[in-house]
Amino acid sequence: MSARPLGRSLAVLLAVVVAIAVPAIQMSQHIGLSAAEFSGQGDQTLRVAGYAFSIWGLIYLGLAAYALYQLTAARETPTLRAVAWPSVVAITGCGAWILASAFNQHWLSVAIIVISAAGMVAGLSRARADAPSPAFRDKLLIVWPLSLLAGWLTIASAVNILTVLTAQGLIGPDLSWAVIGIAAVLLVGGFIGWRLRSRLYLAPIVWGLMGVYVAQQVDKPIAAWLAAGAALLLTLMAAATLRPKR
Repeated sequence: MSARPLGRSLAVLLAVVVAIAVPAIQMSQHIGLSAAEFSGQGDQTLRVAGYAFSIWGLIYLGLAAYALYQLTAARETPTLRAVAWPSVVAITGCGAWILASAFNQHWLSVAIIVISAAGMVAGLSRARADAPSPAFRDKLLIVWPLSLLAGWLTIASAVNILTVLTAQGLIGPDLSWAVIGIAAVLLVGGFIGWRLRSRLYLAPIVWGLMGVYVAQQVDKPIAAWLAAGAALLLTLMAAATLRPKR
């Protein structure tokens, strides 16, 4: 193992600072629209209960630990190397999305969140290929925090796309579109979770689907139960088929 590049580690640290500081500054200074106000323009098609977004506290904690590990690790590891730059893209995207939504840039928000999700999944896939059995320290401080982020960005991408399409008047808030969104989350999330063999990737998707169940019980009870069913299927898949490596 070689020494880790300092510049790359500083880039990870800066990305995490941006991801955590931007929403705090945006909220405290009342810059533009809040994330809730932005989503409220088109969340009639598929909505997630507000409590579900508390998962960001756990994600931010994990990202802070990951950034410190990138900065202080004495030696390079294959996992550290594989995820570093993809994580910079994905984590920076978290802060950039807040700015895009604050300034009501619908399509820019979609591009940012989809690129962030895809980049993080690609980094984790590469890490799994380069280091199928990473040390526990790498799992705890790299793989697990970034898997949580990737999973949440996956379901958030689907919700964001439906929100923007609805806000733009390109689709109506019909049950069929809600069903398509839930099915997409189930298929894409299930496929990626299986490829990554990652329960930590699937956990935030299940959490988000249950948030859909809670939010849509009155307005779209069929969609609510479909979301709960999708969450159950992903949970069963994780329990039955995924090895507890990550």
